[in-house]
Parts: sequence; C-alpha cells; structure tokens
Amino acid sequence: MIPATIRAFRIEAPDQPGHRVELAAEQLGKGPIVVRVAYSSVNYKDALAGTGRGKILRRFPLVGGIDLSGHVVESHDPRFREGDAVLATGTGLSETRDGGYAEYARLEPDNLVPLPAGLDLREAMILGTAGFTAGLALLRLEANGQRPSLGPLLVTGASGGVGSLAVAVFSRAGYEVHAVSGKPEQAAFLRQLGATQVMGRDLLDSVRPLESAIFGGGLDTVGGSLLPALLARTVPYGSVASAGLVAGADLATSVMPFIIRGVSLLGVASAGCPRELRERVWARLATDWKPSLEQVVDRSVGLDELPEAFERLLAGRAVGRTLVVV
Repeated sequence: MIPATIRAFRIEAPDQPGHRVELAAEQLGKGPIVVRVAYSSVNYKDALAGTGRGKILRRFPLVGGIDLSGHVVESHDPRFREGDAVLATGTGLSETRDGGYAEYARLEPDNLVPLPAGLDLREAMILGTAGFTAGLALLRLEANGQRPSLGPLLVTGASGGVGSLAVAVFSRAGYEVHAVSGKPEQAAFLRQLGATQVMGRDLLDSVRPLESAIFGGGLDTVGGSLLPALLARTVPYGSVASAGLVAGADLATSVMPFIIRGVSLLGVASAGCPRELRERVWARLATDWKPSLEQVVDRSVGLDELPEAFERLLAGRAVGRTLVVV
C-alpha cells in the first residue's frame, strides 16, 4: 500500500533540472506491482536527465532514476508476491515511466528481476546499470569466443561507473585486465579493482587502421578515437564490446581489423535487453563474476543530494559508483 504522499526526485519539463518533491500516490505511474524502493544509483544518463542537459526522457513529468532495488509491497501478477526482493535497471525507467528516485514505484512484471541469491539490495545497486552493462559485455564477449588465453582485456574510461565495474568483473572472471583512464591519480584505485596495468589515453593515440596486436579484446565505454584505436590493437579473432559515447558517437575506422584479423565489434545495449538475458547476467554477477563491491562505491547520497551528485559526475570528479539511499 502506497502512503498518501511520498518523497521523490521529479523532472517536470525538458531542459529543466529536476527537484525533490512530495508526490501524491495517484501521481505515480501505472503498473500492477508496487515496490518499496530501498536503493538506486547515479548513472551518466541520470545526471543528464536530472540536470536537463540531455534528451533522455520521452515524456514529462517523470520521476528520475534508471535503477532501483526494493521489496514488493503489492502485486497483481502471479510472478511476484508481497515481500519479494527485486531489482530493475533500464527498461524505460526515467525515460517512458517513473524511475527509482522515489520511495515507491509502480512497475510492470517485465521490468523486474528477482534479486538473485548472492546479492543483497544494496549490492544490487552498487552494481546497477553500470555493473549490469559490464556483465552483459562479458556475456557477449564470451558468447563470441573470448577467453583469457587470447590476451588481456582493455577497458577504456576505467575510472567511471561502467569502466571500474568492468575492471572488477573481468578480473574476477579470470581475465588479465588493462585499464585506460584520463585520471592518472586513480591508478592505485584501478589496480585495487584488479587491473594489472593502468595507462593514459595517449597510449591509444593512433590513426593507423592496424597496429601491433597486443590486446585479446576489451570494452570501450568512451567512444570517439579510443574505439578504433582498440580495434586496431586487438588480436586475431578477439572481440571488442562498445558501451559508451561520451567522447563522440562517430566511428572513424576501416574494415581492416575485421577482414584482416577477424576482429568482432559487439554492441552492448543494456536498456532494452530481453528479460531472459537480464536474468542470466544477474545470476553471474551474483556468483562467479561477483567482485568485491565496497571498494567501487564513491559515495552514498539521499534524494536531496542528487543535484550535487549529478554535477560531480558530469564534471568528471566522480570515481566508481554513487549509491542512492532512498
């Protein structure tokens, strides 16, 4: 049962920052399942949406937050019962329907994944969309034949949310991991997560379509010039996953890595991932891919502190993950 009023962080109009409000229960979106939200997280898309600097929302107004974890308090679907621990990432949250920055959320059954054994609600949101994206990337890489014997996996944007969790998850899964970061002061942090080498972006300064093949593959979370540079340095039949575009959406490369070395470029689309695939990724993140999570947490914030957390992330001052305690 939803109380008469709830605390939420709501985005009212395009190009306008969101703010903390008191919502009447009937103002929440529709859905047969009511979740009392315990935790959420701050992702790059959340910061763009919450500051009004990115066209993330497709309708207004909406509660922000593309992630949430909590307990079911009301269900009109046989797949979920009162008291079930659940999580949700992507699936239209804070894009087409109210998201996780509220004390309660109304959701469709297909938005939800049962919390897998091995994770608690807090750990699920330390991972959140960032950890899920890293796990989905690894699932796609391994489905395409990636294995540790091909060589180290390179992670770009390694000090960010997706990048830092990719370093931790890939290392936990048995890969040697090399990290690229524009923040040299974070080298110790990245080694603590499992990176065996930490390097600056200048390592990938190159416009040649093929370079010496030194990486088994990797995950690019940045885009721009880093993705073609990684492709040019990937060994024959290695794979590279693409999951970001903060440095640019254009791909200035040639077909040579693909037709000379058989390199594969794999897309990682976490928001629209089918539920069956979601459950497979979360099951691995809760077991053999689960890294030590506390060292990934940059800070914890409440709903009132979200604007400052957004600015910190967009200014490049955040390292790792920001947990939202709802």
